[in-house]
Amino acid sequence: MTMTSGIRPVVPALPDRPRRLHRPLMIVTIALSALIVVAIAGALFDDRQLLGHAIWMKPLKFLMSFSVYCATLAWLLSLQTKARRLGWWMGTVVAVGIAAEMVLIIGQVVVRGRQLHFNQSTPADEMVHNIMALTIYIVWAAVLVIAIQLLFDKPGDRALRWSIRLALGTTLGGMLLGNLMFRPTPAQEAAIAATGRHDFFGSHTVGGEDGGPGMPITGWSTQGGDLRIGHFLGIHALQLIPLVALGLVLLARRFPVLRPEGPRTALVAIAAASYGGLIWLLTWQAGRGESLVHPGNRTLVAAGSLLTATIVMSLAVLLRARRTTLASVNTSSPGSPSPLGSARTGR
Repeated sequence: MTMTSGIRPVVPALPDRPRRLHRPLMIVTIALSALIVVAIAGALFDDRQLLGHAIWMKPLKFLMSFSVYCATLAWLLSLQTKARRLGWWMGTVVAVGIAAEMVLIIGQVVVRGRQLHFNQSTPADEMVHNIMALTIYIVWAAVLVIAIQLLFDKPGDRALRWSIRLALGTTLGGMLLGNLMFRPTPAQEAAIAATGRHDFFGSHTVGGEDGGPGMPITGWSTQGGDLRIGHFLGIHALQLIPLVALGLVLLARRFPVLRPEGPRTALVAIAAASYGGLIWLLTWQAGRGESLVHPGNRTLVAAGSLLTATIVMSLAVLLRARRTTLASVNTSSPGSPSPLGSARTGR
């Protein structure tokens, strides 16, 4: 961090506006955004349902999630200073993969009217399931390469760099949480034992059946645990953790204690650790068959402990930074001997 007169930290600035965003990712973002309008109209006027929900709701949720993800990744790639060509190709792989996923989702759900996930009841359903699984693993591998690149790159200041690294690491872990859903339920195990077939394999609901009562818009189960929650939060760490770093830059304009890189970097690390803890907490809660809206005592205690630890660590960082800032101000005040004055006195 640049210092004024060697003492006062300069007010940090937001990253420069990117000169060129990743074109394939932005094309996909624009296409998905246009389809969001179509999906909203479909949800309003198409009265068909699948698993107890409006048939357009699942494509709508994926469209919104993927569009934000592609736009964020396009911005992150614009910050690269090294191996930009490799980053461009990996971003293109992600763009093509997500576009392919959306074609399959809309085709399977809206056009065919078939259950999307865990459905292997016909050769066509199984083919869609397998292509989607392969595609998302390719997307994951491309994001992993981008994460490794940015681990050794230096976009922005230290707080922003670490927010990007931690966000990419968390989103990669969040994507892998989807594997927890691909385990047979007791009912599916019984069907496999009886028939030797597995028409449906896996479930996102623990302690209940998919398609039961759910929360508005998200559809997350209100009767049992829902493994989609931790998966969703993990994926969107890609947006939330860098937003913390950017928010701290804006706050630093008003609060001098946040102007040095050190406190902001520490707060970003705390935010990322706390967010990771929240993902673990919600996944643990879902794995015990407990709904998000009906937390038990163990969940409440764990949530309270996580919140307390986050607040205590954040306050400790801010108090230490405040002491350092006050010491710098006192050192540079008119009444205090400056290094130049001391030098003159010692002549």
